[in-house]
Amino acid sequence: MAKQNTVQKVEEIVSPYAKELSLEIWDITFKKEGSEWYLRIFIDKKGGVSIDDCVDLTHAVSKPLDEADPIAQNYILEVSSPGVERELKRDEHFKRYIGSPVMLRTIRPIDGVRDFSGTLVSYEEKKITLRLPDEKEMTFDKKETNFVKLDDFDIKDFV
Repeated sequence: MAKQNTVQKVEEIVSPYAKELSLEIWDITFKKEGSEWYLRIFIDKKGGVSIDDCVDLTHAVSKPLDEADPIAQNYILEVSSPGVERELKRDEHFKRYIGSPVMLRTIRPIDGVRDFSGTLVSYEEKKITLRLPDEKEMTFDKKETNFVKLDDFDIKDFV
């Protein structure tokens, strides 16, 4: 069995607690900023995430994370919403938001351009297809993008 990374271990630990609270784990990041390490758990739910949801999950997972001890160094735990201009990272994110406006930044310029906005038309086999404002469609390899975020996210999509 392959060795799990920190994020995978944390997700295994926190997922049951999130599910119990009717929350979805949107993403988990673990990174160093300055001299501090941050474990960030981004949660989502139909109708939107409240501060109480963040507090409830923080309280639910703090002790299990301490007991399992999947992280060797000290870290700061943050639980929050992915926000309105949420970054699409997982396959299910892309599939859920087909038909939505997105912003995409490539790692390297394509014809001198790195930033693209358009409608997410499809996502298959790690290929992202956008319909640009001029109705032209472009397909990008996910691995060649810096990020893909929702653009002009409509609040109705939260309810």
